[in-house]
Amino acid sequence: MTPLASPRTRIALVTPTDARALHQYYTRNNAHLSPWEPRRPTGYHSHEAWQKRAAEQAAQNASGQSYHFAVRCHGADDVAAVCNFTNITKGAFQACHLGYSVDLSYQGQGILREALAEMIPFVFAHAGLNRIMANYMPRNERSGRLLARLGFEKEGYAKRYLKIAGEWEDHILTSRIVDQAVEA
Repeated sequence: MTPLASPRTRIALVTPTDARALHQYYTRNNAHLSPWEPRRPTGYHSHEAWQKRAAEQAAQNASGQSYHFAVRCHGADDVAAVCNFTNITKGAFQACHLGYSVDLSYQGQGILREALAEMIPFVFAHAGLNRIMANYMPRNERSGRLLARLGFEKEGYAKRYLKIAGEWEDHILTSRIVDQAVEA
């Protein structure tokens, strides 16, 4: 795959060579991301764990099971954001789930929106999907605004949907259908 790009970012599927940068990203953003993620066991974000995980993600990218992207700003080597299109289902459903996070130092600058505006059409076309689903906690208003700007529509509300930071959290369910226009 030719790397994707936006005016401020370069976007590439994760490869094993991204392990160090991903380890640094999650180490640097641990306090920033932990309120929005499941509790992780000790060592989950170690360099060794990321070496294994990056290799697994690269294999999933190659097989089309999932697409794991690392986003970097032009002229920088550090990962600025990560985006994952997982649980790709074919057949009558043709859908996947979107998950993402952005480095604290880039939050509120539109980097993630800009990068996702490139990735979403790629994933729709490359994977032949009809629907991309993304869910967020009601208190995560930034995620709600991001998804709305990317053309995701609210479809439901799931009580106690995921255990995040040790607590069962409700989620707002959204999706974007392939023929919806993006106003990014």
